[in-house]
Amino acid sequence: MKSHAIVSGIRATGKLHIGNYLGALKQFVDLQNKGDSHCYFFIADLHALTTPFEPKELQQNTLEVVAEYLAAGIDPKKSTFFLQNQVHQHSELAWIFNCITPLGELERMTQYKDKTEQHRTNTNAGLLTYPSLMAADILLYKPIFVPVGDDQTQHLELARIIARKFNNRFGKTFPEPKNITMKPLRIMSLTDPARKMSKSEPNGCLFLDDEPEAIASKLKKAVTATDSKHGSPGVDNLLLLLSYFGNEDQLDSFKKAAKDGSIKFSELKQILADRLSEHFAEFRKRKKDLLSDKNNLAEILADGAKRAKAVASETMIEVKQKVGLL
Repeated sequence: MKSHAIVSGIRATGKLHIGNYLGALKQFVDLQNKGDSHCYFFIADLHALTTPFEPKELQQNTLEVVAEYLAAGIDPKKSTFFLQNQVHQHSELAWIFNCITPLGELERMTQYKDKTEQHRTNTNAGLLTYPSLMAADILLYKPIFVPVGDDQTQHLELARIIARKFNNRFGKTFPEPKNITMKPLRIMSLTDPARKMSKSEPNGCLFLDDEPEAIASKLKKAVTATDSKHGSPGVDNLLLLLSYFGNEDQLDSFKKAAKDGSIKFSELKQILADRLSEHFAEFRKRKKDLLSDKNNLAEILADGAKRAKAVASETMIEVKQKVGLL
């Protein structure tokens, strides 16, 4: 019998890249396949509404991410996989949490400050209450552990504070979930290795569904110039990718060549392109198959939402009874 739940979500902001895969998605699949916990994975489409969006683009981005999660190995038979907006209890619990969370706790969130700077013409209330919804996303399923990256640890800590406040006021209801430390990875842009890889800069970004020709073309243009003070961040980035997708002999050989100055960048880039193309060949095929049958995707998500609701509704009955709504 599985002893506890694990919950994690991802915003529906379009296609995933190698950094997303290594930093989160691959680790989610590993957690699922360990089999000692029940995993809830959801696409956080409600969170995506807090920054500027177009409805059709949001729909397409959501489908892309759903197909990529499934193609990468998230198994809806092993995990509960669903769209956040299809489980209304997320929004319902978020409102109750809004009503017990001090305004100061929300205003001190670093991401709130950053987002309001980035989107000055769209500083909406959702940016402020985003952490309350995230707390609801998590606590509905009463997990013991939550895998989050460095950028979300402050939000997870607030979820723990909200759980504590609720428990102190209304009686023990929620565990205070701990972070599963995910292996921190900073995969850098191919064209500007001083910056993290980002989908906003497609030429420096390796998307999971890039065809072999695109992978080879992007890697050929990857920066390998040496910085006299810091060596070559671009080469370090390529070697980091090779450590995940190449073999040990290849990695050792190129590391040695990088140290003694005999490295052949064109050879490194070609071998890495071949390894990446091969590694994601099945992923590309699976994603195309999934997107070609949207009815099947809808059925998978509906089944996941049904199973998520069964748990979430039990939590909400308990919460409503404790706060006096039932």
